[in-house]
Amino acid sequence: MERLAFKMKLKPGCQEEYRRRHAQVWPEILQLLKETGVSDYSIFLDEETDLLFAVQKVSGESNSQQLGHVEVQQRWWSYMADIMEVNPDDSPISIPLSEVFHAD
Repeated sequence: MERLAFKMKLKPGCQEEYRRRHAQVWPEILQLLKETGVSDYSIFLDEETDLLFAVQKVSGESNSQQLGHVEVQQRWWSYMADIMEVNPDDSPISIPLSEVFHAD
């Protein structure tokens, strides 16, 4: 199992809306993540910079940012596009982060 981390960015003033939407994340999105081997997925917010830090475990061939071929993922990204920095296809601009230390 691989651990991946990446960062994304919220648009200014969207922290509470981001929290609200993730408190009500669609069951279909959670099921998709599970079916594709994404687990132990957390997103943290740096409230001073609006940066999001995400970490997830991946046992399949795709991480959460590589599921754009799935219709429900496309709809989720479109739903979130008004509050995040996104690519032309509405996927969040995500920047992979390199692991420099880990301790169990």
